[in-house]
Amino acid sequence: MSYGVVGLPSPLYSNGLLPSTNKQGVGVVGLEGTNITVKPPTDDSFPGFKWRLVIAYDGTRYAGWQFQTSPPTIQCIVEKALIRVTKLEREDLRLVGASRTDTGVHAWGQVAHFITPFSYDGLESIHAALNGLLPPDIRVREISAAVPEFHARFSAKSKIYHYKIYNDAVMDPFQRHYAYHSIYKLNTPLMRQAAEYFVGQHDFSAFVNVQRNDRLLNPVKSIFRFDVIEMGALLQLEVEGSGFLYRQVRNMVALLLQIGKEAIPPDIVPKILATQDRKELAKYALSAPPHGLCLVEVKYNEEHLRLPAGCPLSSFGRHHSVRKCKFPFY
Repeated sequence: MSYGVVGLPSPLYSNGLLPSTNKQGVGVVGLEGTNITVKPPTDDSFPGFKWRLVIAYDGTRYAGWQFQTSPPTIQCIVEKALIRVTKLEREDLRLVGASRTDTGVHAWGQVAHFITPFSYDGLESIHAALNGLLPPDIRVREISAAVPEFHARFSAKSKIYHYKIYNDAVMDPFQRHYAYHSIYKLNTPLMRQAAEYFVGQHDFSAFVNVQRNDRLLNPVKSIFRFDVIEMGALLQLEVEGSGFLYRQVRNMVALLLQIGKEAIPPDIVPKILATQDRKELAKYALSAPPHGLCLVEVKYNEEHLRLPAGCPLSSFGRHHSVRKCKFPFY
């Protein structure tokens, strides 16, 4: 299988050529049998070419996004596929995700980027190859070229998460991996009222869980909207913000669940926010389970999403068609 790759020298390599070259300066990178022509670099300021991925996954079997080998994570599985396709080492790919989703959390719109020292003249083949190597619960939805300034994590303007709650006496078995089951009848108008208190810029220290080796992050975040949408027995909580602290969304949802049960009033939200103390939230609620949470979209400014000049077209996958029916109809 050929990926139509055009290689460029890169500062990643001290001799200015790809790791394996023949006498004509033709490198061999990618899957077996793929030849790559080395061409002079056009920009020495950036060590290679940057590619943006949009990834969807069912997080049930995985220990979150962030790299670790055991138990496996999404990043680990995606990197293994990229290593096989590009024949690059993990350190050279520099795969980075927009959001470090936790164990059991799902994603429809996770964004990541990686780097190669060569370019492609088409992306459909590598797209198909990646999805052919990935397990069925992880899929690359889109692959496109990215400008050097783009960074999956630090360029993000906002992120949208959905949390699903199945609010009925009997759980829908088809929703069991993707929605939290509440057997208590929830008061959705009260939950909407309480969710509005989160909107705006606040210090969310009271809604963050401390994790080991955690850096001192700015606890002040902006919530742009927090909607509670009823779809029959299913409640969908949609929150968009500039960024989120560790388990912040699940902690906000947990408090809304207690308010929906009418155990506490909606105006408890600003009171807990004002304390900036995680212990205060713990008096009323624990974190909501992870399986109801899904990263739906990561938004960026237009300048970060523009395609570089001369780059290949973005790939959104390709459909196969049957040219001639092999089975006659009777």
